Amino acid sequence: MVSPENRLIIYVDGASRGNPGPAAIGIVIQGHEGSTRMEISHYIGEATNNQAEYRALITGLEEVARFAADHVDIKTDSKLMVEQIQGNYRVRNAKLKPLFEKATRLLSTYKTYTISHIPRHQNAHADSLANRALDNRHAVQFMARK
Repeated sequence: MVSPENRLIIYVDGASRGNPGPAAIGIVIQGHEGSTRMEISHYIGEATNNQAEYRALITGLEEVARFAADHVDIKTDSKLMVEQIQGNYRVRNAKLKPLFEKATRLLSTYKTYTISHIPRHQNAHADSLANRALDNRHAVQFMARK
């Protein structure tokens, strides 16, 4: 059993304007009690929406490593990514395969994890961070208290 103190929640979103087109990621990392630990708003250049979704997940998992969490709960509005990570859908797109493989390698470093599809309105904060980076075309990282 993982203690609540070692659990983190990651809200991830990727966005692109065009497919492919200018793309960005938004990530919100919260403690088990709901306090925000970190927000990330980052322009990633040219990508498809699905590539941006995976890049958001990868970046979120890399950043969560700073907090030494044993368990992560991932929340995303990308049904495709959830189904692929859960093994329900195969990854057929050659450009997504290396991103999928990197994400699953990072996930294997945690004792346990969950990944859940949530409606877009429940992922509004991560979505707004991704869109902010798209609007400004630059990387911004916001740190919150630990």
